Amino acid sequence: QVQLVESGGGLVQAGGSLRLSCAASGGTFRSYAMGWFRQALGKEREFVATIRSGGTTYYTDPVKGRFTISRDNAKNTVYLQMNSLKPEDAAIYYCVVRSIFSSDYASARGWNYWGQGTQVTVSS
Repeated sequence: QVQLVESGGGLVQAGGSLRLSCAASGGTFRSYAMGWFRQALGKEREFVATIRSGGTTYYTDPVKGRFTISRDNAKNTVYLQMNSLKPEDAAIYYCVVRSIFSSDYASARGWNYWGQGTQVTVSS
C-alpha cells in the first residue's frame, strides 16, 4: 500500500523560505513521476511542480524562479524548496505520485497517489 507523508510546512514571513519533504513508502518509486499540488482556502487545487524519473522538471508559472523540486530516489523522497515566499503561496501542499508520466501532469486527475497535505502559511 502506497503512502505519502509530507513534512516541512509551517508559518513563514513573506520573503522567507521553507523546504517541504515527502517520503513515499509501499513501493519502488524510482521510475515514477513525483510532484506537488496546492490548495488555498476557497480555491481549487492547483499544480505546483513535478519531476520525472529522469529528473526533468516542470513548474507552474507563478512559482518559476522561486521554487525548486528535487528527488532522492534512494530515499523515495521528493522535496520542494520554496524561496521568496509570497502571501499568495499560502495553501495546503500535497505530495503526489504517478506511475506513468503524461502531458496532462498539471491536472489532478492523473495522479495515482496523494499525501495528506501540509499547511504553509505566509504572513505579510
